[in-house]
Amino acid sequence: MAETPAVPDEPADIATMSFEEAMAGLETIVRRLETGEVELDAAVGAFERGVLLKRHCEKKLSEARERVDQITRAPDGALGLAPLPDMD
Repeated sequence: MAETPAVPDEPADIATMSFEEAMAGLETIVRRLETGEVELDAAVGAFERGVLLKRHCEKKLSEARERVDQITRAPDGALGLAPLPDMD
């Protein structure tokens, strides 16, 4: 399986997050913004970070989908098991 390229300008702290960590961070940002009590500059910064977290989540989901597709689709398109490539 080809490795998914990193999201351009993705901060190192986001790049190392699991899907669950990134989703939790995104949910926290949404809750903060929904209160309406965040100053404009902070809200814009939070929104920008939220966009990066969303992209990271999408990348993680895409990677998971690729792995599942390899496991469940045989070369002829029939359902079956295919060996996963070496992860080394």
